[in-house]
Amino acid sequence: MATTIRHEFYETDEKLILTVFDRGADPTQVNVKFEPRSVLYENGDKSLHVHPLKGQIDPEQSSFVVGKVKVEVRLVKAAQGRWGGLIGDAPDPLANSAHVSAPATKAGTTLPQARKNWDNVTQTILESEKAKTSAEDPNVSGDSTLNEFFQNLFSNADDNTKKAMMKSFQESGGTSLSTNWEEVSKGPVTIKPPSGSEARKWEQ
Repeated sequence: MATTIRHEFYETDEKLILTVFDRGADPTQVNVKFEPRSVLYENGDKSLHVHPLKGQIDPEQSSFVVGKVKVEVRLVKAAQGRWGGLIGDAPDPLANSAHVSAPATKAGTTLPQARKNWDNVTQTILESEKAKTSAEDPNVSGDSTLNEFFQNLFSNADDNTKKAMMKSFQESGGTSLSTNWEEVSKGPVTIKPPSGSEARKWEQ
């Protein structure tokens, strides 16, 4: 019989981070199946099936990282906004947006692509962090100290450094942090999991 694993989550407007407390999980044995409204975590006789998700996710952009104490499942939301919960039958925001037609443009013209406001993304992520107790997360002391250090570093940085820090942190799934905006602005930042962990993306 499969054993349900303890888990918790927190969210930003763009992502929902599901933490699965599976100590000593073998990255080669962990399997996570992403679907638009559900997530299935499996590791041997341990499993966690979260459905229906309260909002829709992008399975191809979602990923997970296996650590020594826990597994972080990063769900990329299909539409920005807070869910206010992990599961539920709340209306999917994509259902409403699907009926809105794109504005007509003249032949031979294209609409300018919107640039992401990294200052707003930065503020959203910092405000969304919530404190955890040592009972919930054995690494809470070290993580809290590290978060405080980065927040102090961020508050004293100039605008380009702030944008570089948040762009690299978000696009790498929290595995990389850079203060060099000239380098980071050239393209997407790749995921670089820590030693002993393996970043794996959903595959059909």
